Amino acid sequence: MKIRYIKLTDDKMAISKIYEESWKSAYKGIIPQDYLDSIPEGRWATGLENPNWNTLVCIEDGKIVGTSSFCESRFEQYDGWGEIISIYLLPEYMGRGFGKALLELAIAELKKLGYYDIFLWVLEQNWKARHFYENAGFSMTDDFLDDNIGGKDLREVRYIYKQ
Repeated sequence: MKIRYIKLTDDKMAISKIYEESWKSAYKGIIPQDYLDSIPEGRWATGLENPNWNTLVCIEDGKIVGTSSFCESRFEQYDGWGEIISIYLLPEYMGRGFGKALLELAIAELKKLGYYDIFLWVLEQNWKARHFYENAGFSMTDDFLDDNIGGKDLREVRYIYKQ
């Protein structure tokens, strides 16, 4: 396994496919199935070029199998915090240590940028991800965001990293 920053020459469609397949797997039973089924190919490709985000890719046997993006907090009330925006893997690579490696490097890179207070958002009903983050040293706060995805009201809860 190799993890590095995204390059201009990386296939953005292949990286978007990681998001697409991960959403369809991880959010099954949480987000309405018709919404998951309707995610268009390449949905996240242009977002990967956000100049305010740092994006890592995880490569196994020459194939990009995971990605993580992080940045300075996108939320005014958390000014001065570092934020982990996403960690996604192709479903067949979940549970094999790739996500842990991506998360650890994202945390280390945020610290290099001077962010020692780090947070992320996770869907409240996504128990598997919440367990993953708790095992990695994150703790749930009382902060939340109400969201609507595919016509379903959902809540995202904020987790903070405990050094």
